[in-house]
Amino acid sequence: MNRSGNGNGAIDLASEFLGIRSPNPFWLASAPPTDKAYNVNRAFEAGWGGVVWKTLGEDPPIVNVSGPRYGAIHSNDRRVIGFNNVELITDRPLETNLKEIRQIKRDWPDRAVVVSVMLPMKPETWAKYVPMIEDTGADALELNFGCPHGMSERGMGSAVGQVPEYIQQATEWCKAAARVPVVIKLTPNVTNILGPAKAAKQGGADAVSLINTLNSIMRIDYDTLTMYPATDGKGSHGGYCGPAVKPIALHMVAEIARNPATQGLPISGIGGITDWRDAVDFLALGASNVQVCTAAMVYGFKIIDDLRSGLSHFLRDKGMKSVAELVGRAVPSVTDWQYLNLNYVVKARIDQDLCIQCGRCHIVCEDAAHQAITHTVNGIRRFEVIDEECVGCNLCVSVCPVVDCITMERLTEGVDTRTGRPIDNRKSDWTAHPNNPMRRPAG
Repeated sequence: MNRSGNGNGAIDLASEFLGIRSPNPFWLASAPPTDKAYNVNRAFEAGWGGVVWKTLGEDPPIVNVSGPRYGAIHSNDRRVIGFNNVELITDRPLETNLKEIRQIKRDWPDRAVVVSVMLPMKPETWAKYVPMIEDTGADALELNFGCPHGMSERGMGSAVGQVPEYIQQATEWCKAAARVPVVIKLTPNVTNILGPAKAAKQGGADAVSLINTLNSIMRIDYDTLTMYPATDGKGSHGGYCGPAVKPIALHMVAEIARNPATQGLPISGIGGITDWRDAVDFLALGASNVQVCTAAMVYGFKIIDDLRSGLSHFLRDKGMKSVAELVGRAVPSVTDWQYLNLNYVVKARIDQDLCIQCGRCHIVCEDAAHQAITHTVNGIRRFEVIDEECVGCNLCVSVCPVVDCITMERLTEGVDTRTGRPIDNRKSDWTAHPNNPMRRPAG
Protein backbone atom coordinates (compact mmCIF):
# COMPACT_ATOMS: atom_id res chain seq x y z
CA MET A 1 0.00 0.00 0.00
CA ASN A 2 1.35 3.42 -0.94
CA ARG A 3 0.75 5.47 2.18
CA SER A 4 3.16 8.29 1.33
CA GLY A 5 0.68 10.19 -0.80
CA ASN A 6 3.47 11.12 -3.27
CA GLY A 7 3.04 10.71 -7.00
CA ASN A 8 5.66 9.56 -9.48
CA GLY A 9 7.25 13.00 -9.90
CA ALA A 10 10.43 14.14 -8.18
CA ILE A 11 8.91 16.93 -6.10
CA ASP A 12 7.86 16.28 -2.52
CA LEU A 13 4.26 17.45 -2.28
CA ALA A 14 4.18 17.42 1.53
CA SER A 15 1.89 20.16 2.74
CA GLU A 16 1.36 21.99 6.02
CA PHE A 17 -1.83 23.86 6.84
CA LEU A 18 -2.28 25.37 10.31
CA GLY A 19 0.47 23.07 11.54
CA ILE A 20 -1.38 20.05 10.13
CA ARG A 21 0.95 18.04 7.93
CA SER A 22 -0.30 15.88 5.09
CA PRO A 23 1.59 14.08 2.30
CA ASN A 24 0.03 16.32 -0.35
CA PRO A 25 -2.24 19.39 -0.49
CA PHE A 26 -5.24 17.50 -1.91
CA TRP A 27 -8.04 16.98 0.60
CA LEU A 28 -11.54 15.68 0.02
CA ALA A 29 -14.13 18.29 0.93
CA SER A 30 -16.96 17.70 3.38
CA ALA A 31 -19.52 15.79 1.30
CA PRO A 32 -20.79 12.25 0.59
CA PRO A 33 -17.24 10.98 -0.23
CA THR A 34 -16.27 11.68 3.40
CA ASP A 35 -19.47 10.48 5.06
CA LYS A 36 -18.09 7.33 6.67
CA ALA A 37 -14.98 5.33 7.40
CA TYR A 38 -15.44 3.02 4.40
CA ASN A 39 -15.14 5.93 1.95
CA VAL A 40 -12.31 7.64 3.82
CA ASN A 41 -10.26 4.43 4.01
CA ARG A 42 -10.62 4.03 0.24
CA ALA A 43 -9.61 7.65 -0.29
CA PHE A 44 -6.49 7.33 1.83
CA GLU A 45 -5.54 4.06 0.18
CA ALA A 46 -5.80 5.87 -3.16
CA GLY A 47 -3.42 8.57 -1.92
CA TRP A 48 -5.46 11.59 -0.79
CA GLY A 49 -3.65 13.82 1.66
CA GLY A 50 -6.60 14.56 3.92
CA VAL A 51 -10.34 14.74 4.34
CA VAL A 52 -12.91 17.05 5.84
CA TRP A 53 -15.47 14.70 7.38
CA LYS A 54 -19.04 15.22 6.24
CA THR A 55 -20.72 17.82 8.43
CA LEU A 56 -21.75 16.67 11.90
CA GLY A 57 -24.71 18.08 13.79
CA GLU A 58 -26.40 17.44 17.09
CA ASP A 59 -28.52 14.38 17.79
CA PRO A 60 -31.07 13.28 16.74
CA PRO A 61 -29.63 13.27 13.19
CA ILE A 62 -31.35 15.06 10.36
CA VAL A 63 -33.36 13.21 7.70
CA ASN A 64 -32.38 13.37 4.03
CA VAL A 65 -34.85 12.86 1.18
CA SER A 66 -35.04 9.39 -0.33
CA GLY A 67 -35.64 10.85 -3.78
CA PRO A 68 -33.15 12.41 -6.22
CA ARG A 69 -30.50 14.48 -4.44
CA TYR A 70 -28.36 15.42 -7.42
CA GLY A 71 -28.71 17.10 -10.79
CA ALA A 72 -26.13 17.95 -13.43
CA ILE A 73 -25.39 20.18 -16.39
CA HIS A 74 -23.46 18.33 -19.08
CA SER A 75 -21.25 19.44 -21.93
CA ASN A 76 -21.99 18.12 -25.41
CA ASP A 77 -19.78 15.11 -24.70
CA ARG A 78 -21.65 14.38 -21.43
CA ARG A 79 -18.95 15.64 -19.10
CA VAL A 80 -20.38 17.08 -15.90
CA ILE A 81 -19.61 20.81 -15.84
CA GLY A 82 -22.14 21.83 -13.19
CA PHE A 83 -23.50 19.81 -10.29
CA ASN A 84 -26.39 20.48 -7.93
CA ASN A 85 -27.34 18.78 -4.67
CA VAL A 86 -30.07 19.00 -2.05
CA GLU A 87 -28.34 16.65 0.38
CA LEU A 88 -28.06 17.86 3.95
CA ILE A 89 -25.48 17.16 6.62
CA THR A 90 -24.83 13.62 7.91
CA ASP A 91 -27.93 11.62 8.68
CA ARG A 92 -26.02 9.10 10.78
CA PRO A 93 -25.97 9.15 14.60
CA LEU A 94 -23.30 11.39 16.07
CA GLU A 95 -21.72 8.60 18.10
CA THR A 96 -21.33 6.46 14.97
CA ASN A 97 -19.44 9.26 13.25
CA LEU A 98 -17.26 10.02 16.27
CA LYS A 99 -16.28 6.37 16.63
CA GLU A 100 -15.29 6.12 12.97
CA ILE A 101 -13.35 9.40 12.98
CA ARG A 102 -11.39 8.19 16.00
CA GLN A 103 -10.55 4.93 14.26
CA ILE A 104 -9.56 6.61 10.99
CA LYS A 105 -7.19 8.98 12.76
CA ARG A 106 -5.55 6.06 14.56
CA ASP A 107 -5.18 4.09 11.34
CA TRP A 108 -3.90 7.00 9.25
CA PRO A 109 -1.83 9.25 11.53
CA ASP A 110 -0.01 10.85 8.59
CA ARG A 111 -3.23 12.12 6.96
CA ALA A 112 -5.19 15.25 7.79
CA VAL A 113 -8.60 14.57 9.32
CA VAL A 114 -10.68 17.71 9.79
CA VAL A 115 -14.28 17.53 10.97
CA SER A 116 -17.00 19.76 9.54
CA VAL A 117 -19.47 21.01 12.14
CA MET A 118 -22.86 22.73 11.97
CA LEU A 119 -24.66 23.63 15.20
CA PRO A 120 -27.48 25.98 16.25
CA MET A 121 -26.65 29.53 17.31
CA LYS A 122 -26.49 28.74 21.02
CA PRO A 123 -23.24 29.05 22.97
CA GLU A 124 -24.11 26.13 25.24
CA THR A 125 -24.50 23.86 22.20
CA TRP A 126 -21.02 24.68 20.96
CA ALA A 127 -19.62 24.22 24.46
CA LYS A 128 -21.21 20.76 24.62
CA TYR A 129 -20.32 19.32 21.24
CA VAL A 130 -16.92 20.80 20.39
CA PRO A 131 -15.04 18.84 23.11
CA MET A 132 -16.83 15.65 22.08
CA ILE A 133 -15.65 16.06 18.49
CA GLU A 134 -12.12 17.04 19.49
CA ASP A 135 -11.86 13.90 21.60
CA THR A 136 -11.69 11.86 18.39
CA GLY A 137 -8.20 13.18 17.72
CA ALA A 138 -9.34 15.26 14.77
CA ASP A 139 -6.75 17.75 13.56
CA ALA A 140 -9.11 20.72 13.22
CA LEU A 141 -12.74 21.79 12.98
CA GLU A 142 -14.34 23.34 9.91
CA LEU A 143 -17.46 25.34 10.74
CA ASN A 144 -19.99 24.97 7.93
CA PHE A 145 -21.45 28.44 7.46
CA GLY A 146 -22.03 27.87 3.77
CA CYS A 147 -24.68 25.23 3.03
CA PRO A 148 -27.45 27.14 1.16
CA HIS A 149 -30.33 24.67 1.36
CA GLY A 150 -32.27 22.84 4.03
CA MET A 151 -30.09 23.69 6.98
CA SER A 152 -30.22 27.40 6.18
CA GLU A 153 -33.98 27.22 6.60
CA ARG A 154 -33.28 26.13 10.19
CA GLY A 155 -31.06 29.11 10.92
CA MET A 156 -27.75 27.37 10.21
CA GLY A 157 -25.40 27.04 7.23
CA SER A 158 -25.53 30.07 4.93
CA ALA A 159 -28.12 31.72 7.19
CA VAL A 160 -25.14 32.27 9.50
CA GLY A 161 -22.58 32.77 6.73
CA GLN A 162 -24.50 35.65 5.16
CA VAL A 163 -24.44 37.71 8.38
CA PRO A 164 -20.91 38.75 9.45
CA GLU A 165 -22.03 39.38 13.03
CA TYR A 166 -23.29 35.80 13.31
CA ILE A 167 -20.05 34.46 11.85
CA GLN A 168 -17.98 36.31 14.42
CA GLN A 169 -20.23 35.25 17.28
CA ALA A 170 -20.32 31.56 16.41
CA THR A 171 -16.57 31.55 15.75
CA GLU A 172 -15.97 33.02 19.20
CA TRP A 173 -18.18 30.36 20.80
CA CYS A 174 -16.31 27.60 19.04
CA LYS A 175 -12.88 29.03 19.79
CA ALA A 176 -13.78 29.30 23.46
CA ALA A 177 -14.33 25.55 23.59
CA ALA A 178 -11.76 24.35 21.03
CA ARG A 179 -8.13 23.38 21.47
CA VAL A 180 -7.53 22.53 17.79
CA PRO A 181 -7.51 25.02 14.89
CA VAL A 182 -10.86 26.34 13.70
CA VAL A 183 -11.54 26.90 9.99
CA ILE A 184 -14.58 28.87 8.81
CA LYS A 185 -16.21 27.64 5.59
CA LEU A 186 -17.66 30.64 3.79
CA THR A 187 -20.71 30.89 1.57
CA PRO A 188 -20.42 32.46 -1.90
CA ASN A 189 -24.04 33.60 -1.65
CA VAL A 190 -23.01 37.12 -0.66
CA THR A 191 -22.27 40.32 -2.58
CA ASN A 192 -18.79 40.74 -1.10
CA ILE A 193 -16.74 37.94 0.47
CA LEU A 194 -14.55 40.31 2.47
CA GLY A 195 -17.20 41.06 5.11
CA PRO A 196 -17.61 37.41 6.12
CA ALA A 197 -13.85 36.79 5.94
CA LYS A 198 -13.11 39.77 8.18
CA ALA A 199 -15.76 38.60 10.65
CA ALA A 200 -14.19 35.15 10.78
CA LYS A 201 -10.80 36.67 11.47
CA GLN A 202 -12.18 38.99 14.14
CA GLY A 203 -13.86 36.01 15.79
CA GLY A 204 -10.49 34.31 16.12
CA ALA A 205 -10.67 31.90 13.18
CA ASP A 206 -7.38 30.24 12.33
CA ALA A 207 -8.27 29.98 8.63
CA VAL A 208 -11.09 30.12 6.11
CA SER A 209 -12.17 27.65 3.45
CA LEU A 210 -14.14 28.62 0.36
CA ILE A 211 -16.29 28.39 -1.53
CA ASN A 212 -19.30 26.39 -0.48
CA THR A 213 -22.07 25.89 -3.03
CA LEU A 214 -24.20 28.49 -4.79
CA ASN A 215 -28.00 28.63 -4.65
CA SER A 216 -29.36 27.13 -7.84
CA ILE A 217 -32.16 25.42 -9.73
CA MET A 218 -30.91 23.23 -12.57
CA ARG A 219 -33.84 23.14 -15.03
CA ILE A 220 -37.38 21.91 -15.55
CA ASP A 221 -38.72 18.61 -16.82
CA TYR A 222 -39.77 19.41 -20.39
CA ASP A 223 -42.54 16.81 -20.41
CA THR A 224 -44.26 17.64 -17.12
CA LEU A 225 -43.16 21.30 -16.90
CA THR A 226 -42.17 20.80 -13.27
CA MET A 227 -38.85 21.39 -11.59
CA TYR A 228 -36.15 18.81 -12.27
CA PRO A 229 -34.99 16.82 -10.39
CA ALA A 230 -38.03 16.44 -8.19
CA THR A 231 -39.26 14.47 -5.22
CA ASP A 232 -42.92 13.53 -5.63
CA GLY A 233 -43.46 16.38 -8.08
CA LYS A 234 -41.73 19.06 -6.05
CA GLY A 235 -38.18 20.36 -6.08
CA SER A 236 -36.05 22.70 -4.00
CA HIS A 237 -33.18 25.03 -4.74
CA GLY A 238 -29.89 23.32 -4.01
CA GLY A 239 -26.16 23.92 -3.88
CA TYR A 240 -24.33 24.35 -7.21
CA CYS A 241 -20.72 23.21 -7.60
CA GLY A 242 -18.35 21.66 -10.11
CA PRO A 243 -16.11 23.18 -12.82
CA ALA A 244 -18.62 25.94 -13.60
CA VAL A 245 -18.14 27.62 -10.20
CA LYS A 246 -14.34 27.68 -10.27
CA PRO A 247 -13.97 31.27 -11.59
CA ILE A 248 -16.25 32.53 -8.81
CA ALA A 249 -14.21 30.65 -6.23
CA LEU A 250 -10.89 31.93 -7.60
CA HIS A 251 -12.12 35.52 -7.43
CA MET A 252 -13.17 35.17 -3.81
CA VAL A 253 -9.95 33.41 -2.79
CA ALA A 254 -7.86 36.11 -4.46
CA GLU A 255 -9.87 38.91 -2.82
CA ILE A 256 -9.16 37.52 0.63
CA ALA A 257 -5.51 36.88 -0.21
CA ARG A 258 -4.85 40.43 -1.46
CA ASN A 259 -6.97 42.60 0.84
CA PRO A 260 -4.93 44.21 3.65
CA ALA A 261 -7.62 43.41 6.24
CA THR A 262 -7.58 39.66 5.46
CA GLN A 263 -4.15 39.18 3.93
CA GLY A 264 -2.24 36.44 5.70
CA LEU A 265 -5.36 34.55 6.76
CA PRO A 266 -4.72 30.94 5.67
CA ILE A 267 -7.07 29.72 2.94
CA SER A 268 -8.23 26.26 1.93
CA GLY A 269 -9.45 26.57 -1.66
CA ILE A 270 -12.62 24.84 -2.85
CA GLY A 271 -14.69 25.04 -6.04
CA GLY A 272 -14.55 23.04 -9.25
CA ILE A 273 -11.10 21.52 -8.86
CA THR A 274 -10.92 18.67 -11.36
CA ASP A 275 -7.31 18.44 -12.55
CA TRP A 276 -3.89 19.64 -11.43
CA ARG A 277 -4.18 22.91 -13.37
CA ASP A 278 -7.17 23.87 -11.26
CA ALA A 279 -5.12 23.23 -8.15
CA VAL A 280 -2.31 25.41 -9.50
CA ASP A 281 -4.82 28.23 -10.03
CA PHE A 282 -6.04 28.09 -6.43
CA LEU A 283 -2.59 27.74 -4.91
CA ALA A 284 -1.07 30.56 -6.96
CA LEU A 285 -3.98 32.84 -6.03
CA GLY A 286 -3.45 32.36 -2.31
CA ALA A 287 -4.83 29.01 -1.13
CA SER A 288 -2.46 26.89 0.96
CA ASN A 289 -4.21 23.66 0.02
CA VAL A 290 -7.27 22.58 -1.95
CA GLN A 291 -10.40 20.55 -1.31
CA VAL A 292 -12.12 18.42 -3.95
CA CYS A 293 -15.67 17.09 -4.03
CA THR A 294 -17.51 17.03 -7.37
CA ALA A 295 -14.64 15.54 -9.37
CA ALA A 296 -14.31 12.70 -6.87
CA MET A 297 -18.06 12.07 -7.03
CA VAL A 298 -18.03 12.03 -10.84
CA TYR A 299 -14.75 10.22 -11.55
CA GLY A 300 -13.85 8.41 -8.33
CA PHE A 301 -10.92 8.62 -5.93
CA LYS A 302 -8.28 7.59 -8.50
CA ILE A 303 -8.18 11.13 -9.90
CA ILE A 304 -5.67 11.77 -7.12
CA ASP A 305 -3.04 10.13 -9.34
CA ASP A 306 -3.37 12.85 -11.98
CA LEU A 307 -3.61 15.59 -9.37
CA ARG A 308 -0.39 14.56 -7.63
CA SER A 309 1.58 13.72 -10.74
CA GLY A 310 0.51 16.86 -12.61
CA LEU A 311 1.26 19.23 -9.74
CA SER A 312 4.60 17.57 -9.04
CA HIS A 313 5.74 17.88 -12.66
CA PHE A 314 4.50 21.47 -12.85
CA LEU A 315 6.52 22.46 -9.79
CA ARG A 316 9.59 20.71 -11.17
CA ASP A 317 9.24 22.46 -14.53
CA LYS A 318 8.99 25.82 -12.73
CA GLY A 319 12.07 25.10 -10.65
CA MET A 320 10.06 25.00 -7.42
CA LYS A 321 10.92 22.52 -4.70
CA SER A 322 7.74 22.62 -2.65
CA VAL A 323 4.05 23.46 -2.77
CA ALA A 324 4.70 26.40 -0.44
CA GLU A 325 6.77 28.13 -3.15
CA LEU A 326 3.71 28.27 -5.39
CA VAL A 327 1.24 29.57 -2.79
CA GLY A 328 0.28 33.18 -3.52
CA ARG A 329 2.65 33.68 -6.47
CA ALA A 330 -0.09 35.19 -8.66
CA VAL A 331 -1.68 37.40 -6.01
CA PRO A 332 0.42 40.53 -6.83
CA SER A 333 -0.90 40.38 -10.40
CA VAL A 334 -4.53 40.77 -9.26
CA THR A 335 -5.76 44.36 -9.12
CA ASP A 336 -8.87 46.51 -9.55
CA TRP A 337 -10.00 47.55 -13.04
CA GLN A 338 -9.14 51.19 -12.39
CA TYR A 339 -5.44 50.29 -12.17
CA LEU A 340 -5.19 48.48 -15.51
CA ASN A 341 -2.78 50.03 -18.00
CA LEU A 342 -4.89 51.86 -20.60
CA ASN A 343 -1.85 52.46 -22.82
CA TYR A 344 -1.33 48.72 -23.29
CA VAL A 345 -2.25 47.75 -26.89
CA VAL A 346 -2.58 44.26 -28.37
CA LYS A 347 -3.89 42.93 -31.68
CA ALA A 348 -5.06 39.45 -32.59
CA ARG A 349 -2.87 37.39 -34.89
CA ILE A 350 -4.08 34.31 -36.81
CA ASP A 351 -1.58 31.55 -37.67
CA GLN A 352 -2.64 30.59 -41.19
CA ASP A 353 -0.78 27.27 -40.97
CA LEU A 354 -2.90 26.25 -37.98
CA CYS A 355 -6.19 27.75 -39.15
CA ILE A 356 -8.79 25.10 -40.11
CA GLN A 357 -11.04 27.64 -41.87
CA CYS A 358 -14.00 27.03 -39.56
CA GLY A 359 -14.86 30.72 -39.50
CA ARG A 360 -15.91 30.92 -35.86
CA CYS A 361 -13.59 33.85 -35.20
CA HIS A 362 -15.15 35.85 -38.03
CA ILE A 363 -18.72 35.03 -37.01
CA VAL A 364 -18.34 36.07 -33.37
CA CYS A 365 -16.33 39.15 -34.22
CA GLU A 366 -18.87 40.16 -36.85
CA ASP A 367 -21.95 39.52 -34.72
CA ALA A 368 -20.78 40.30 -31.19
CA ALA A 369 -17.59 42.34 -31.31
CA HIS A 370 -15.81 44.78 -33.64
CA GLN A 371 -15.99 43.45 -37.21
CA ALA A 372 -12.22 43.03 -37.18
CA ILE A 373 -11.77 39.67 -38.96
CA THR A 374 -12.23 39.05 -42.68
CA HIS A 375 -13.94 36.01 -44.18
CA THR A 376 -12.50 36.42 -47.68
CA VAL A 377 -9.39 38.06 -49.09
CA ASN A 378 -9.26 38.67 -52.84
CA GLY A 379 -12.24 36.38 -53.30
CA ILE A 380 -10.64 33.49 -51.38
CA ARG A 381 -11.87 32.20 -48.00
CA ARG A 382 -9.31 33.54 -45.54
CA PHE A 383 -9.49 34.89 -42.03
CA GLU A 384 -7.24 37.84 -41.28
CA VAL A 385 -7.30 40.49 -38.58
CA ILE A 386 -8.15 44.05 -39.56
CA ASP A 387 -5.89 46.06 -37.24
CA GLU A 388 -7.87 49.25 -37.82
CA GLU A 389 -10.86 47.62 -36.08
CA CYS A 390 -9.26 45.20 -33.59
CA VAL A 391 -9.46 46.25 -29.93
CA GLY A 392 -7.62 43.16 -28.63
CA CYS A 393 -10.70 41.88 -26.78
CA ASN A 394 -9.63 38.20 -26.90
CA LEU A 395 -13.06 36.92 -27.99
CA CYS A 396 -11.62 35.20 -31.06
CA VAL A 397 -8.98 33.46 -28.94
CA SER A 398 -11.68 32.26 -26.57
CA VAL A 399 -13.81 30.59 -29.26
CA CYS A 400 -11.13 29.26 -31.62
CA PRO A 401 -11.11 25.42 -31.47
CA VAL A 402 -7.39 25.19 -32.30
CA VAL A 403 -4.95 25.90 -29.48
CA ASP A 404 -2.54 28.77 -30.27
CA CYS A 405 -4.02 29.36 -33.72
CA ILE A 406 -5.00 32.85 -32.60
CA THR A 407 -2.75 34.75 -30.22
CA MET A 408 -2.45 38.32 -28.98
CA GLU A 409 0.56 40.41 -29.99
CA ARG A 410 1.58 43.49 -28.04
CA LEU A 411 2.40 46.64 -30.00
CA THR A 412 5.28 48.61 -28.53
CA GLU A 413 6.07 51.10 -31.28
CA GLY A 414 4.51 52.94 -34.19
CA VAL A 415 0.86 53.98 -34.36
CA ASP A 416 -2.27 52.14 -33.26
CA THR A 417 -4.14 52.20 -36.56
CA ARG A 418 -7.46 51.87 -34.76
CA THR A 419 -7.08 55.09 -32.77
CA GLY A 420 -4.53 56.87 -34.93
CA ARG A 421 -2.46 57.61 -31.81
CA PRO A 422 1.23 56.77 -31.32
CA ILE A 423 1.93 53.80 -29.04
CA ASP A 424 2.81 55.12 -25.59
CA ASN A 425 4.72 52.64 -23.44
CA ARG A 426 4.28 54.67 -20.28
CA LYS A 427 1.72 53.17 -17.91
CA SER A 428 -1.49 55.12 -17.48
CA ASP A 429 -4.61 53.96 -15.68
CA TRP A 430 -8.12 55.29 -15.15
CA THR A 431 -7.23 57.14 -11.96
CA ALA A 432 -5.21 59.65 -14.02
CA HIS A 433 -7.10 59.47 -17.33
CA PRO A 434 -8.35 62.81 -18.73
CA ASN A 435 -11.84 61.33 -19.22
CA ASN A 436 -12.11 60.57 -15.52
CA PRO A 437 -13.88 63.46 -13.73
CA MET A 438 -12.37 62.26 -10.44
CA ARG A 439 -8.83 61.76 -11.76
CA ARG A 440 -5.83 62.40 -9.59
CA PRO A 441 -3.99 65.66 -10.29
CA ALA A 442 -0.76 65.27 -12.24
CA GLY A 443 2.35 65.06 -10.09
